[in-house]
Amino acid sequence: MKYRRILLKLSGESLQGTQGYGLSVEVLQSYAEQIRQAAGAGIQIAIVIGGGNIFRGLQGAKRGFDRVKGDQMGMLATIINSLALQSALEENGVKVRVLTSIRMEPIGEYYSKARALECMAAGEVVIIGGGTSNPYFSTDSAAALRAIEVEADVLLKGTRVDGIYTADPEKDPSATRFETISFDEVYARGLKVMDLTAFTLCKENRMPIEVFDMDTEGNLMRLLGGERIGTLVRL
Repeated sequence: MKYRRILLKLSGESLQGTQGYGLSVEVLQSYAEQIRQAAGAGIQIAIVIGGGNIFRGLQGAKRGFDRVKGDQMGMLATIINSLALQSALEENGVKVRVLTSIRMEPIGEYYSKARALECMAAGEVVIIGGGTSNPYFSTDSAAALRAIEVEADVLLKGTRVDGIYTADPEKDPSATRFETISFDEVYARGLKVMDLTAFTLCKENRMPIEVFDMDTEGNLMRLLGGERIGTLVRL
């Protein structure tokens, strides 16, 4: 396999499927099956999930919520998604541990690097909910931070698009996809991979990022097997 230990960042919005809100059982099952295959291949897996299918703090602030309270609501949304994925994985026979950046036993154990590594070494998939536990930081930033902390080989950003393009492919039919691109070129071109805080954190800590389409069944294993199905960002 291409990687030994991964941090998989999943989009909360992708979990809603076509229904526009909440949780899609079909998407959860698709993700669970792909993760089950990866875990079965001996890959150590940590996962961070967004919460945009339930509540997004920045949008809440625009509707009159206090920004800190809104972000805290978003953190709780990520934990709901973590529990949903845990349930789907357990139904598929996968051993899973939910760790939370906010103390809320018995919903999940309190996150620490040591505990995450211990669980992964024991063959468990580790889902880290609650973002960074701080307002003003996105779940992209949480994914970058956790990838660095658990010493992952790569941050895999599973989205609904199949990589990074020269322009928005939905608006510009001539847009082409990069197979590989440097951090500096992403900056120079002004491309949107993840928020700037998260992206800079990865660059400064030499954490490569692979952006790929997680919604196509089997893509996770294809990527782990070495197929070039997305875009690799590296120094």
